[in-house]
Amino acid sequence: MSLSHVDEAGRARMVDVGDKAASRRTAVAEGVVRMSAEAFALVRDNQVAKGDVLRIAEVAGTMGAKRTSELVPLCHPLPLEVVRVECTADPSLPGVRVVATAVTTGKTGVEMEALTAVSVACLTVYDMVKAADRTMVMDGIRLLAKTGGTRGDWRRDA
Repeated sequence: MSLSHVDEAGRARMVDVGDKAASRRTAVAEGVVRMSAEAFALVRDNQVAKGDVLRIAEVAGTMGAKRTSELVPLCHPLPLEVVRVECTADPSLPGVRVVATAVTTGKTGVEMEALTAVSVACLTVYDMVKAADRTMVMDGIRLLAKTGGTRGDWRRDA
């Protein structure tokens, strides 16, 4: 298997998608921020001094998805139709679970946009809660599913 972002001479390049057909494409990604029980209680009870951690992280994740091509050097700028970021306080971690969905109709996938949304949301949680717990860990950032494109649909098995 060859990497599509590297040419024959080993130079990085943006993939040429000019001849590809446009299709509706979706991607879903997730990640978590694990934290102490004390920090979790502050987030769950909306008692963090900087504001509503979950809602602010959702907005930050959406903003991050929209800037993916500026952050990841070889990504194409995409006209996003939907970015949905859901942050929930999860006592089983304890911490915050982030799930992001990105949708476009285009010639290349939106996996990087969904993953960027999750990453930026997790970073925002960390930033807002670090005064209460600097030992937090961002973990498990991964693609869960994608649809569309020439390779078709894909879903992570458990």
